[in-house]
Amino acid sequence: MEEASRQKSRIKSFFAHADLNRNDHNPNPIMIELPSSFINRTRRLLGDDYPRFEQALGEESPVSIRLNPAKSRPTEAMGETVPWSQWGYYLPERPAFTFDPCFHAGAYYVQEAASMFLHRVIDQYIHTPVRYLDLCAAPGGKSTDAIASLPAGSLVVSNEVMPNRAYILAENMVKWGSPFSIVTRNEAADFARLDGYFDVIATDVPCSGEGMFRKDPDAITEWSPDSVARCAGRQRQILTEVWQALRPGGLLIYSTCTYNTEENEEMILFLMKEMGATPLTVETDPAWGITPALMPEVTAYRFMPHLTRGEGLFMAVLQKPGEPDESRRSQLLDEPVGKRNKKGKGATPMPPVPDEWRERLACPDNFAFVSHDNTFLAIPRDYQADYRLLDRHLTLLHAGVTLATAKGRDYLPHISLALSTALQPDKTVCYEADLPTALAYLRRESIVLPSDLPRGYLIVTYRGFPLGWVKNLGNRANNLYPQEWRIRSGYTPDSLPHLPIESI
Repeated sequence: MEEASRQKSRIKSFFAHADLNRNDHNPNPIMIELPSSFINRTRRLLGDDYPRFEQALGEESPVSIRLNPAKSRPTEAMGETVPWSQWGYYLPERPAFTFDPCFHAGAYYVQEAASMFLHRVIDQYIHTPVRYLDLCAAPGGKSTDAIASLPAGSLVVSNEVMPNRAYILAENMVKWGSPFSIVTRNEAADFARLDGYFDVIATDVPCSGEGMFRKDPDAITEWSPDSVARCAGRQRQILTEVWQALRPGGLLIYSTCTYNTEENEEMILFLMKEMGATPLTVETDPAWGITPALMPEVTAYRFMPHLTRGEGLFMAVLQKPGEPDESRRSQLLDEPVGKRNKKGKGATPMPPVPDEWRERLACPDNFAFVSHDNTFLAIPRDYQADYRLLDRHLTLLHAGVTLATAKGRDYLPHISLALSTALQPDKTVCYEADLPTALAYLRRESIVLPSDLPRGYLIVTYRGFPLGWVKNLGNRANNLYPQEWRIRSGYTPDSLPHLPIESI
């Protein structure tokens, strides 16, 4: 009962401080007194550096975003770059991201800069397409970074076990627009049956959240030495359960947003001693202020707010012992299609879909088409066996590109197709909205279309970025933006941002 109460409190805290887009944070955090036990523990770790660390926790958090290279590009006025990220930028101040249509279009992601270090890891170690699992992925920052950073053709499976956070994750992955994305809602133990399937597993494990103190005051009130111990125990359990799914020779990327050694260095020692994992080094620049692990036998990277321009982060890269064995994965992929999971789910043969929907994709021959309950999906052809495998064993919330849903004799287009980077714009009429109209559309209000536009399904765009569908009936237009995604709060002209990015 106590743990359930804490879980509800964490969920409440998450939604209380999250932006409507699920990525924005309170711009002016109010610091409260740090717990004395936290002060004593952290002072022992940092020594003479502790006063500078505590002072940094009372300062305003840096603001940073990461562009979506498949949708947008910066202008010369973009600002200062995040040095360890190819597409990361610091902003001079925090705009109201909620009221920027480009944000909702997936043109960029609001992410604290330290977390973008994932790009550096991927860039150094992964040079061919891989099957990548982000095990604890909500709300989607590291998954979207992985999609942008991995070699083209990589498959990214993003998982989140908590239902509310899993749907937020799915929303953000759909907005990012990659057809090489699958979103699941499963426990870590569910992946153990996928023996040796993944080349890379990222585990941004649930932690005590010490690195979030200056962004989320509730993280301070929920912290205790007991919570640190509980988190460490849960982390060991997660790592043990998912280890089987990593292929021999594969990479595990471990990260937390906390400072203590129980959840960081000691967890790496656990992987080294119990799993035989080998830590790997990542090339860094001393000017970045990244510090090494606090234990000499551990190779890892710490981001401290008084030394680096970002929040608290710990990251380590480890390699599983053994040589790659493709036969394990091949055996999984060759499982008979008739084998279903306990819910009896499985892809069914695709009924005929009008060519107009297939051809809305830029390269329809690169996709296989499947259906679930009259909803039509386009799956990258190279991964159709992977889709069938994952659909048999896991709970899928999103996969590939959702094209449309059959509704009587009509087809209702899906937001996934409008936001996908696989969309062929020339096959769909687009209406370029001004800012007030775009915001009205995102609030799911009625909008008025020009009289010369054809009837039928159109895509609303803003500054060239697709936002979603409307159905033009001539005398009116049906707004098809998802009800659960709509902007719910009001705005003033002063709150409207205009970031200097351009559509590709």
